[in-house]
Order: sequence, then C-alpha cells, then structure tokens
Amino acid sequence: DVAGPYHPNGDFSVYEAMVRLSQDWKLRHVLIEMHGNNGSIDNDPPAAMRYTEAKLRS
Repeated sequence: DVAGPYHPNGDFSVYEAMVRLSQDWKLRHVLIEMHGNNGSIDNDPPAAMRYTEAKLRS
C-alpha cells in the first residue's frame, strides 16, 4: 500500500488524477502511460482501477 500513508481518504481521487495525467487530449506532455481504457475525448469514463495499469512515461 503506497498511497495509504499519504492519502488516507481513499485511492479513487489518486486514480482520477493518474487518469487525467495520461490523457493526451487534456495535456500537451503526457506524464503517465496507461494501459487499458483511460476514457475518451467524448467524455466516456475510464475503466475501473482493476482493469488498468500505469507507469511513469520516460
């Protein structure tokens, strides 16, 4: 559990921030590479946390 000590109120808001950092239509320089459904430009919601993987982009 990495986010627990830093964000004790739950992990959903951390996940929402990660999804936003992976959306190339919202950011010029994408910071996170996400595998799975991270939403769409048409406002489709991202997949649940258990269906996605993320890593920092190099």
